[in-house]
Amino acid sequence: MQQRRAVRARVHRFDATGELSAGPDSVAGEEPLEIRLNGEQFAVTMRTPGNDVELIAGYLLSEAVVTTMGDIEEIDFSSGLEPDGSRNYNVARVRLRPGIWSAEAAPARSVYTSSSCGICGTAAIDAVTKTSAYPLIPASFHVDEEAEFQFPELLSAARIGELPDRLRSQQQVFDKTGGVHAAALFAVGEDPNAEPELLIGREDVGRHNAVDKVIGWAMANQGLPLRKTVLQVSARASFELVQKSAMAGIPMMSAVSAPSALAVDHGKSVGVSVIGFNRRGRFNVYSYPERVA
Repeated sequence: MQQRRAVRARVHRFDATGELSAGPDSVAGEEPLEIRLNGEQFAVTMRTPGNDVELIAGYLLSEAVVTTMGDIEEIDFSSGLEPDGSRNYNVARVRLRPGIWSAEAAPARSVYTSSSCGICGTAAIDAVTKTSAYPLIPASFHVDEEAEFQFPELLSAARIGELPDRLRSQQQVFDKTGGVHAAALFAVGEDPNAEPELLIGREDVGRHNAVDKVIGWAMANQGLPLRKTVLQVSARASFELVQKSAMAGIPMMSAVSAPSALAVDHGKSVGVSVIGFNRRGRFNVYSYPERVA
């Protein structure tokens, strides 16, 4: 089965006067990915094909199924063999390390998760918020007592303001289609004024998928937690993206658009510095501005 990140389509262009032209155009690829854990169906998510192993790893981390790449023994796409003998890369059979997960103990989930929602498959509201294995604040810390815990400076305001443009340089599929989100992970050094290193950038029709791909890559190549990193996203700062940051131990998440109230509240509760409206060198910090040098 062929997977395509960008698909050619015929388009008819119009304005108020009528049709102007007709010709080929590129649209973002979107296909379902079924994830089976230890032989049990776990979830189906809509995504842009590509970097699916990273997507699965990051997704399982965000769902608190795994905490390291070592918890995943195998990700196999041969379980969905087509009649002609080809592999179906839209079906992933995941084998976890013994004792990591069981279908009986896991919260019930619906089968389908759309590309616009990363937590729609969670059945119970108390299962939405996950506890990170890599806490960013002490267990005794309270939001209303910020003075009791000092957050170290992470990155200067000037460098944070540069992150959206650096992310934009990684958006090749967006350049072709205009229809995908993106996320990038940057490594921060000891000097907050030094330019952070771009570790990885990923694109997907789902903003949560793009983040899962970035985190999945980091699980395999950097290891967790990602204490000295900053996550930049092309979308708004939603609750689910803040939660994914916390699950990976990422202390700062920057978005080009607005945060939600729940994202801000969750950032405060888990220790993530939530940044919104990061555009043209200016931005708002909604939680823990102490990390901005």
